[in-house]
Amino acid sequence: MTELPDKQSSKSSKKNPLWVLGAIGAFLLKFGKFGKFGATIISIAITIASYAIIAPLPFAIGLVAMIFIHEIGHVLAAKKKGLPVTAPLFIPFLGALISMKRNPRDAVTEAYIAYGGPLLGTIGATAAFALGVYTDSNLLISIAYTGFFLNLLNLLPIHPLDGGRISTAVTRWLWLVGLIGGLVVILYLRSFLFLIIWALFAWDLYKKFVKFRDKPQIMHFQPRFDMTAHHLLAHGYMIPGEDHRRDLAFTTYSELSGDEAGVQMVHTSWDAIEFETKFALPRQAVVHRVQVVKIERVTREDGLHLVLHFDVELEPFENDAYYEVPTASRWKFGAAYFALAVYLLAMMNWVHRVLPAAAY
Repeated sequence: MTELPDKQSSKSSKKNPLWVLGAIGAFLLKFGKFGKFGATIISIAITIASYAIIAPLPFAIGLVAMIFIHEIGHVLAAKKKGLPVTAPLFIPFLGALISMKRNPRDAVTEAYIAYGGPLLGTIGATAAFALGVYTDSNLLISIAYTGFFLNLLNLLPIHPLDGGRISTAVTRWLWLVGLIGGLVVILYLRSFLFLIIWALFAWDLYKKFVKFRDKPQIMHFQPRFDMTAHHLLAHGYMIPGEDHRRDLAFTTYSELSGDEAGVQMVHTSWDAIEFETKFALPRQAVVHRVQVVKIERVTREDGLHLVLHFDVELEPFENDAYYEVPTASRWKFGAAYFALAVYLLAMMNWVHRVLPAAAY
């Protein structure tokens, strides 16, 4: 005879995730000022609440903790290399990310920062597993298993996953392994999101090594700038029309110090309206043209402003020196990469032996 669940308890459990979401939301409304870590704290709370809708709250907290430890690994590695980074930002059902305010100058640095995430993440998952075994907690062991799996998944040699970045310091041939391995993961997980990641990676490789291998790849970068028009009106200058187009002279250079060290910059000016600015390019490139394509007139509290819309025509290029990695470093990163992958597989197999299948 099957025992029917109590209607009241069933109703209560269904409401529980939404209650958690509401409680966290109320907390954020009341205590929502957290300084520079505000976005991180809020995104953590929202992510926990989102996972709590489909999983028990303790597991949701543990899962977010595993992701947080992984991201802190990237932060610590970047700090050690002297690269400023933002605090982690969590995105429900996607994971988390950090942004570097300055790009690595070589593949070794990129790989070092990428490896820091799965390394510390694996240490955190191992600690959770050890504590779970010691306390006989299936919950902690399940959280550890999830941590092992997520860190192993991140080691796949596919951009933008960590394994794709580590591969730059080992051998870019691993990207081919990532293409094949990615298909296996897609079939295993049946994940539409991972399919999108894999497809974007495959398309990027196709453009880089097939479609545009011997052809220039022209891109357009479209920044815009705000300037006051007080001085133009005061001196009786003619304000350019909205559809005014003009090519501007420019120079490119790279910053040598500060947060923008190594970033390619463009300096340009329009003498007729006494406008001058500099801006960073989204990637290393040869700039062919800088053009004003539109001018908006905007009235603000302090008077008339002009919003200048630019079109920057550029040709991205790969800096081959970026991938010049000493042989010793290739072997070190390769050994560390494969050793970590083997360890994660071994730990997942261990969990299978100590935890009932229904628990993970």
